[in-house]
Amino acid sequence: MFDIKPFEEKMKKSISVLEEDFDTIRVGRASSKVLDKITVPYYGTPTGLDGVATIKATDARTLVITPWETNMLKEIEKAILASDVGITPTNDGKCIRLVFPALTEERRKELTKKTAKLGEDCKVAIRNVRREANDNAKALKKNSTITEDDLKDAEKKIQDLTDKLIKEVDVAIAKKDKEIMEI
Repeated sequence: MFDIKPFEEKMKKSISVLEEDFDTIRVGRASSKVLDKITVPYYGTPTGLDGVATIKATDARTLVITPWETNMLKEIEKAILASDVGITPTNDGKCIRLVFPALTEERRKELTKKTAKLGEDCKVAIRNVRREANDNAKALKKNSTITEDDLKDAEKKIQDLTDKLIKEVDVAIAKKDKEIMEI
């Protein structure tokens, strides 16, 4: 019998990665998630911002990053400037402030294009897993491990799973686009 579980896990992992990527897209509100992928050198080791500083949202549009060691201010500022966050940090000598400007209509459209691209990349990853699963099932059939009927059944289950997860991706894209476009 063909086991679809490992392929289902791979497909769901693609959706998890998509959701993590969506979390890093800023939508006009201050969220520390936009800083999740930023690392700073901390005693020679790349460390996430939350590993060297406290990050707080003081209001809907402002994040305050307070490093545990003041000598980290310059490194944090450099890392934020080098990242694709698109916000210029303000360093007051004790902490760094990130003020999130309201998104322009043009920027909102750019972000919806980015979500569409990320969603399409996720769909491609899911389809690649589908192809891998189908190839695996065909190899089992070729080795006479499963019957022709088992192969057809496996291919149908794989396609049904793929269709279901592609719909989940479409829902996630629509939800993120709605969040981006709301003012």
